Amino acid sequence: MKIQRKPEWLRKKIHPGDHTEMRKLLGELRLNTVCQQALCPNISECFASRQATFLILGNNCTRQCSFCNVDKKAPLAVDPGEATRVAEAVERLNLSHVVVTSPTRDDLSDGGAGLYAATVEAIRRIAPACRIEVLVPDFMGNISALETVVGAHPDIIAHNVETVPRLYHIRSGADYSRSLEILRQVTVLGSGIFSKSGIMLGMGEREDEVLEVFRSLREAGCMYLSIGQYLAPSKNHFPVQEFVAPERFQSLKESALALGFSHVESGPYVRSSYHAGYYGSPDAEPV
Repeated sequence: MKIQRKPEWLRKKIHPGDHTEMRKLLGELRLNTVCQQALCPNISECFASRQATFLILGNNCTRQCSFCNVDKKAPLAVDPGEATRVAEAVERLNLSHVVVTSPTRDDLSDGGAGLYAATVEAIRRIAPACRIEVLVPDFMGNISALETVVGAHPDIIAHNVETVPRLYHIRSGADYSRSLEILRQVTVLGSGIFSKSGIMLGMGEREDEVLEVFRSLREAGCMYLSIGQYLAPSKNHFPVQEFVAPERFQSLKESALALGFSHVESGPYVRSSYHAGYYGSPDAEPV
């Protein structure tokens, strides 16, 4: 069922005037952000706070997921200078925690892992105190590519499962078991690196399916979790099936914490990188 009217708790206003300084910086450094590409509803809040999630490897995705607003045009060539420019942005924004992600690049033999590693290394050189989180694609299950990212030693490696296995038809080219394996391998390969994942609600999932995803993520060693409301970017995308009430988000957060997650962000406007700096206090111990 296609739902037209949003409830009161999903009527956040986006204020274009709040974006001026950030847009100027991003334009000067020729950088993309997922905040802009994915039409994130938190963009005003984050940009006004001088926060952004950087989108490397261009802004065109090689997959056709029906829920995502990232462009599906032919991908561009890898820009090796992008790593240094992201690091410069981190320094100029004086970020204490940065999130770097990308579209899926199945056209590249390493899925873009080399540029992820180069970006982590560039940030380490110019802003050594900054905590680095990378939100990676599944690399088509290429563990060698994942090893390249792990070898750069980011603080957090995230990979989102997005939804329950029954609904994976909306994730063109993705495989639920493969995504779990990526997270499991972060635990195996990444000594001292936390793993993180995220799921969207309101796509037609059942409660028991969501709880089973939580259990599977914990079995894979995942320590951090984000839970948010799916909002269709346009009428041409997969339609929202349900607007989930805030109290259900709270209940699911409690269920996830009871399963052993170290930190859970759960709410209608939560996105994978929203409040990312809250994940993992300095005295937290990785698995």
